[in-house]
Amino acid sequence: MTTRSKEDYLKNIYHIQEEGGKVNTGSLASALSISPASVSEMVNKLSKEGLIDNKPYHGFELTSGGRKISLNLIRKHRLLEVFLQEHLQYEWDQVHEEAEKLEHVCSDMFINKLEEYLGFPKFDPHGDPIPDKELNLAPTHFKLLQNAEPGKEYVIAKVKDSSIEILQYLTKIGIKLNSKITLTEKIDFDGSVVIIAEGRKNLLSKIMAEQLFVAG
Repeated sequence: MTTRSKEDYLKNIYHIQEEGGKVNTGSLASALSISPASVSEMVNKLSKEGLIDNKPYHGFELTSGGRKISLNLIRKHRLLEVFLQEHLQYEWDQVHEEAEKLEHVCSDMFINKLEEYLGFPKFDPHGDPIPDKELNLAPTHFKLLQNAEPGKEYVIAKVKDSSIEILQYLTKIGIKLNSKITLTEKIDFDGSVVIIAEGRKNLLSKIMAEQLFVAG
């Protein structure tokens, strides 16, 4: 039986892998805000259960079984986020923490019915693709705002870091998912960008620009 703790480990390993990072004791301890010793103990358990491949000095990665569990949990999480925002009027900076609590207690049957009730959404409130019933992800063709061409109009398609602080700041300056923006300038000196959103000009730092994916 997969416990909540094991599910959280597998989900975080998946996220680190998807972002191109090396999954090791240090990166996982940082993601989960726990000690490296605790990570090592759980990694050994997951390896013995065939959920991860642990390669000394090379980190570890999910097996097909571990990937299936992590994607199923991500599916639950993202569908719950959609429900919370669309039907309970949660803001996009509030849905993540609530879904973190609910994802572990919802059955597959409930989630399948919830998906149908919601109209089979493809993306969550932050622009991340939602795995379908077979755990397939919809293809995305987004690009980082920093890599976009100035002088053109784009649509905000995804926010990479869904931390409360970043989402609240974006809301403050009039940016949300599917917002139309115009990229007017890219400043090479410090990597910041100038955009127009809701008729207002805003200067976004390099850190902020690296969090936004656009389409168009």
